Amino acid sequence: MQNKIIAVAALSLLVMNPLLANAEGKDGVAAVVNGEKITVKEMKQGYEDNAPIKEKVSFNDFYTKALDVYVNGKLLYQAAEEADVTDTDEYARQVQNAKEEIARKIYLEKKVKDKITDKEVKKLYKEYKDTFKGEKEVKAKHILVDSESKAKDVIAQLKKGKKFDDLAKKYSKEPAELGYFTKNMMVPEFGEAAFALGKGKYSQTPVKTQYGYHVILVEDIRDAKPLPLEQIEPQLKGMLTQQAIGDVFAELYKNAQITKYDLKGKEIKDPVVMPKSGK
Repeated sequence: MQNKIIAVAALSLLVMNPLLANAEGKDGVAAVVNGEKITVKEMKQGYEDNAPIKEKVSFNDFYTKALDVYVNGKLLYQAAEEADVTDTDEYARQVQNAKEEIARKIYLEKKVKDKITDKEVKKLYKEYKDTFKGEKEVKAKHILVDSESKAKDVIAQLKKGKKFDDLAKKYSKEPAELGYFTKNMMVPEFGEAAFALGKGKYSQTPVKTQYGYHVILVEDIRDAKPLPLEQIEPQLKGMLTQQAIGDVFAELYKNAQITKYDLKGKEIKDPVVMPKSGK
């Protein structure tokens, strides 16, 4: 599967980015196809531009598995040139579309990047902290079993002094640790039961949910706190990105003269709907 992902990604890079090639010289050549060079540099650039692949494999692995794909791509391009594909109207149309798409992408990425600064991230994080409404959280473990009788047996063993963790390893269908959670994060029956218990207490009767029968142990109770910046930063940047895109389009629309027509050629009198600015 990994090889297939790399192969598809490499072929996509060749099709979408035909201008990546830039030979580095004899020592930087990855292959020579009918006298044309494929360089290590262009393969490295393809790897760097493909974040999903970069997260999964090293460049060395990518190089080994994608080299034949690059060779195949070069062969196809040479054949296309020989068949005068590059002189066709279809080729010219798709090249123009690709140029426009690349230009739009680069422009928008740059404008958005300029707006997403550390200062803006910290400002949004402060707003998040200032408006954060704390809820109660409990830290709990559970033992999940199939039947009420088995759950009652677990409770009886707890009353006799058996350790919760030992019983969880022996009987539970799921890992015992649940960590911290708020009441509404769990199914209603489980949430109600867990938040009715005190710290260090376990349920005295089985708790039935759609998943089976639970025995719950509450280890801690606390007020929820805002997430640390490093944990929530990706979401904050996502919000700022959406705001920035709205700002870019709002600015473009502000100075634009736009006339729209329906399919019959009649001018559309409805006002142009501008994207909302993030401000």
